Amino acid sequence: MGDQSFISQATRGRIRGAVTPIALAAGKIGLTPNALTVIGFLISGVAAAAAGAQLWIPAAALVIFGGSFDMLDGGLARAQNRVTRFGAFLDSTLDRWGEGVVYIGIVAGAATEGFVTGAVLAAAAAVCSFQVSYTRAKAESLNLHGEVGIAPRAERLVLLTVGLIATGLDGGTLPGARGQVWLAVALGIIVATACITALQRTWHVRSQLRKEEQAAR
Repeated sequence: MGDQSFISQATRGRIRGAVTPIALAAGKIGLTPNALTVIGFLISGVAAAAAGAQLWIPAAALVIFGGSFDMLDGGLARAQNRVTRFGAFLDSTLDRWGEGVVYIGIVAGAATEGFVTGAVLAAAAAVCSFQVSYTRAKAESLNLHGEVGIAPRAERLVLLTVGLIATGLDGGTLPGARGQVWLAVALGIIVATACITALQRTWHVRSQLRKEEQAAR
């Protein structure tokens, strides 16, 4: 991820090292990198259902558990030398779907309890998060580097998990519950940081193109 993100490259390296033995164990029982990708997506679907049922703490646990498969599939692919273009495509595609369905679950859960602000913020978080992914994908389609910014997917999942846990511990999103505030704050931060990240990536692409234009003169 980008050097400007909340989680440093050194920390990411340590996390990858820690999950590699787990990924290899998954491979030994017959799971492939693509299978781990699909399992992670299915867990995100269960997390969405939990959020839709206002089971905020179980939803948080499932979000972070499903997100861990994003490290496991890549770790297994690298360890087994099975990194493929389709695997990368499938991973990216299901990551986007998985994140989207979780936000749909939050929209449903918040709306069911009459927390309209939470539902709107969850929808906004989904849109802004997708824009982060799109700017990177579009940059790479132009043979440019687009992986920069303060809040890529891992950071957003951490923010969302913390918000869901705080919401569940403080009364959920029932009218008058303090959990409403925690969910709104977490989603608001995701919206803000995702928008900033998309703008950072846009500016980064602009800078690269300007350098190319200057070099061509």
